[in-house]
Amino acid sequence: ILAWIQVFVNRSLTLENIKCYGFDMDYTLAMYKSPEYESLGFELLRDRLVSTGYPHELLRYTYDPSFPTRGLVIDTLYGNLLKVDSNGNILVCSHGFRFIKGETIQNYYPNKFIQRDDTERFYILNTLFNLSETYIYVCLVDFFTRCTRYTNLLKGFQHGDLFMSFRSMFQDLRDAMDHIHDTGTLKERTLKNLEKYVMYDPNLPVLLTRIKELAKVFLATNSDFTYTEVSFKHLFYSGNIKASWRSFFDLIVVDTKKPQFFAGGNVLRQVDTHTGKLRIGTYTGDLQHGTVYSGGSSDVICDLLGVKGKDILYVGDHIFGDILKSKKRQGWKTFLVVPELSKELQVWEDKKNLFEELKRLDVFLAELHK
Repeated sequence: ILAWIQVFVNRSLTLENIKCYGFDMDYTLAMYKSPEYESLGFELLRDRLVSTGYPHELLRYTYDPSFPTRGLVIDTLYGNLLKVDSNGNILVCSHGFRFIKGETIQNYYPNKFIQRDDTERFYILNTLFNLSETYIYVCLVDFFTRCTRYTNLLKGFQHGDLFMSFRSMFQDLRDAMDHIHDTGTLKERTLKNLEKYVMYDPNLPVLLTRIKELAKVFLATNSDFTYTEVSFKHLFYSGNIKASWRSFFDLIVVDTKKPQFFAGGNVLRQVDTHTGKLRIGTYTGDLQHGTVYSGGSSDVICDLLGVKGKDILYVGDHIFGDILKSKKRQGWKTFLVVPELSKELQVWEDKKNLFEELKRLDVFLAELHK
């Protein structure tokens, strides 16, 4: 089996003890095409910023998929984009598209180190949805740095009596991101051209059918019912599947609002699948197959399915919202989807001889300096 389509584990897991499998939808069961989907997000963010007063020159920028990657950190104080290791040591630093090296980095960060848990200042780009956000922020810094109308300062830009800090620029970007999600703009554009933005995998129904023969299966997604319904119809009915997509799950919960879902959660309500509207009142009954629920919590999942946290293996793409919270607060077993690894593993495989040579030279240098 090719390395980049294998499953990797960091602890032993006995699958025969798993009684229930849970799945997220976005970037898990529904995989988005790259860079088409990120380009769409970038354009919507860019256009939203311009509509709120940012210079029209920003419209010249287009998305470059080779630049951003998940896991980067935005320093909202100095406007830098950072790549850091798990301890907070800075590996790469850029200001706009200009890479900062050596002593210049130490002017910003004397120890070439940051406190990753300082979330007021540092924003970690955890999800694949953040890729377009990452790139537009770099474009903003690049534009204002180059624009002669603005004076470059340590913590932002000055234009006459107007001072625009990197922090306020970042907040404007977050507001724009919230806008395209809250208004449904991104999902609306996606639904208009699902074939362009969402991958079709004929093996998806086969996978869920096989799992359902051995265990219970549930869906827990932050997406609303309408978006989930249309997306899964595309994913399941592009082939010869006759059954309803809902029949592949024992329980379906939309609008989960993870990671809050793994803490106190929200009111559990039934969804009217004909209108997409929520029925009034809190649902307190037993599990009804074919019914779609909204909100709820991870505790409700366990109660409805009659399982304990340790019996569940949950599959998701968000290291914080899906994986860490479900593991630490509920004891669920977790399975992280990391599509970026396929490219890294392919490079590792293709350049194996080069890496072996570097390893040999490391050993040689170590022996030389004994």
